[in-house]
Amino acid sequence: MRHRLKLRQILSEKWKEALQAVLPIITIVLALSFTIAPLSPSVLLCFLMGAVLILVGMMFFTTGAETAMTPMGERIGTAMTKTKKLGVVITLSFLLGFIITVSEPDLQVLASQVPSVPNLILILSVACGVGVFLVVSLLRMLFSIALPPLLVGCYAVVFLLAFFVPPEFLAVAFDSGGVTTGPMTVPFIMALGVGVASIRSDENAKADSFGLVGLCSIGPILSVLLLGAIYKTQPAQGESSAVAGVATTVELGKDYLHALPEYLWEVTMALLPIVVFFLIFQVISLKLRKLPFMRIVIGILYTYLGLVLFLTGVNVGFSPLGYALGAALAEGWKVYLLAPLAMLMGWFIINAEPAVHTLNKQVEELSAGAISAKAMGMSLSIAVSAAGGLAMLRVITGISIMYFLVPGYLIALALSFFVPRTFTAIAFDSGGVASGPLTATF
Repeated sequence: MRHRLKLRQILSEKWKEALQAVLPIITIVLALSFTIAPLSPSVLLCFLMGAVLILVGMMFFTTGAETAMTPMGERIGTAMTKTKKLGVVITLSFLLGFIITVSEPDLQVLASQVPSVPNLILILSVACGVGVFLVVSLLRMLFSIALPPLLVGCYAVVFLLAFFVPPEFLAVAFDSGGVTTGPMTVPFIMALGVGVASIRSDENAKADSFGLVGLCSIGPILSVLLLGAIYKTQPAQGESSAVAGVATTVELGKDYLHALPEYLWEVTMALLPIVVFFLIFQVISLKLRKLPFMRIVIGILYTYLGLVLFLTGVNVGFSPLGYALGAALAEGWKVYLLAPLAMLMGWFIINAEPAVHTLNKQVEELSAGAISAKAMGMSLSIAVSAAGGLAMLRVITGISIMYFLVPGYLIALALSFFVPRTFTAIAFDSGGVASGPLTATF
């Protein structure tokens, strides 16, 4: 009975968080659609229906992440480290990074954008990259290795490789860092770090529990750059297609119903490896009692339901609207509004990313309130807003992406030597978390 009341309380709290995150986006879109960016009623109705699914999906997903994904990750991380066998930790962490990445739906999308490289080769290469860097991340935590020199060394290799790769591969390579930061894997990978760090008793243990997402994001970038250097061919440019409106509400309903099985399958494939890993550890090592085990099972079901609804709403409702708005604002004088509007949307849209809530909450807990979730949210909003403006500026002017990437990384890496180690790890984690499915799609 007490557990049910607590669960209702969590769901109520998550529903309020979802409303606060999504309502500003709905307001901005409606304001634009009734003023300078006219949209067809069918596209707008599709968006509103998607917004409802996103709201409900966020509520269930964030509840599930809190009650299942985080406890699972922490327990597996602790159990791996307690074996005190380095070979076991290395093997299991590589395997975990590999299978989680292979099952990530975003990776299939990335593979289709690089037709010059066979899909299977790209997928396996990226998965190996993530597996290797998850091993590096966990070893860094176990042996208390400083993060800034490691980041400088890794990114030095990245930018050195960039000189030997066709320019068209660069954007795809840096975008590929986002395949490790899906809403499913982020809570689990971050919690894994907390579990591994909990074995250590020194004062830097909490700080070192962050940084896994940031380091794992380097693996896909290096993999795609290496493939670009090997294949020496240019990826085809993505083709834009016009947004097809629907004639009736029945057709709109069919669009959502046809998309639902696809996302049911995608989320099943994304969640299955993590669940299998957890069940193996439960039988061999964890041996949780019935009540804690059932809480995690219920949390997994909430996570599954929430992510299916969220992804369906994003891809069926938000994606066509983003394209339609972009097309409407790219005409005549309105093109000058793209950058400020992208900044405004970026400010609010980051708060609707499920993984961002997980990061903010974990930072607040592990810093004992010294870094509040509100302060984290504010800093991410400012950063994503600025990045959105720069991204639109690049689209409009055609400036090379390297003019943005090189100075940005140089400043970030230089700052990492002058700030507390906790902030460095959180900073590079937040860079990956901010590129979630809603922000990236829109």
